[in-house]
Amino acid sequence: MNPLLGAEQALLGSVLLDPGQLSHLDWLAPNHFYLPAHQALFTALRKLRDDAHPALSQQPVPLSWVSDAVDEASTHVRGLTATYAHTLIAACPRPAHAPVYGRMVLEGAIHRSITEHAIRLHQAARADARQGNVEGALHYADVLAGVLSDLAQRWGTEPRPTTPATPPADVPAMPPPVRSDQVTEDERFLLAVLTEQPKAMDGVVAWLRPGDFADPTHGQLYRCLAALHHRGEPIDRVTLLWEAQRRGLLADGELSGDQFAAICDGVGPGSAEWLGELVMRSSVTRTAATSAHIIRALAENEALAPGRLISHALHALGPLDEVRARWQAADGRPAPKPTAPTPSPAGPPPARVHAALARSTPRPFTPSPTRPPSAPSLAAMRPPSRGHG
Repeated sequence: MNPLLGAEQALLGSVLLDPGQLSHLDWLAPNHFYLPAHQALFTALRKLRDDAHPALSQQPVPLSWVSDAVDEASTHVRGLTATYAHTLIAACPRPAHAPVYGRMVLEGAIHRSITEHAIRLHQAARADARQGNVEGALHYADVLAGVLSDLAQRWGTEPRPTTPATPPADVPAMPPPVRSDQVTEDERFLLAVLTEQPKAMDGVVAWLRPGDFADPTHGQLYRCLAALHHRGEPIDRVTLLWEAQRRGLLADGELSGDQFAAICDGVGPGSAEWLGELVMRSSVTRTAATSAHIIRALAENEALAPGRLISHALHALGPLDEVRARWQAADGRPAPKPTAPTPSPAGPPPARVHAALARSTPRPFTPSPTRPPSAPSLAAMRPPSRGHG
């Protein structure tokens, strides 16, 4: 049996048996359930609670609580029957364990939500890479960061990036980069312009890094140019080739004579800053795709606890934040200042309190004073005791 499905069934069964358990589940949202029928039923149960359904003040709980919940949910989803509601009741071992079942449902929702948003970020990054844009990737990166912050609050942890102590074996350090022939040509043209126009280094060195180049060889040649510029030495094709030799690019075969000649020969006029911005765009989308790939692999690891998953996912977005800041500097726009959370003198937010309580000992529901039921009781629908406390 699927553990997540079992948790959702047990949670709904506990509320059908004991409506008072809803008071311990305010931190759980209908969209945290995986099955649409379960989402609709949880929404219906909350609506009945908010409408002060008579079952809230009756013990034993009357059958009308179940039938009215099924009728309300059936207006939003097909196929939900009273028979399935009885199946949910039978799937609940202990109604008082509802907060723990809710925690399990929330844990599944956290993994699922992070996976879905990582996929969207990866798709946006690849689409931007083909079109030469960055706006879509940056937008979905912001959405993913917001989702991680919200999920952290619901889980009762701080949204704080944390480096994995030991990266999971199934998460590659770097997936295949998002590249194209045009990106490669732009990088070659930029290196040629910087070699023939040494003063152009002043316009790009502050924000362009070797890691921004899709081709590692191009990144190493840019590192050579930056080193010559930093030392104040002359820059031309001869000094660049000499610096490349000193750094071992020729000895290990990373750079061939034909590659070097293709970069330095036949260059025409060009703007280093404009070409550098093109390289930066490619770097942004490539980094976004890499971050999304890593986050998705983390989210699909069901053994990873939600708190660690959120922290590791925020850490995986860190390289994109760094590249994004330099892209905005290259584009002439100031980087947005991160908004620090404002501490509350009254204590942690209510959502964190509820989430923390859901991971501790569940509080038993205290029934209201009993009165004779006006409808058949749910007691007859409970499966007989199996003999364990």
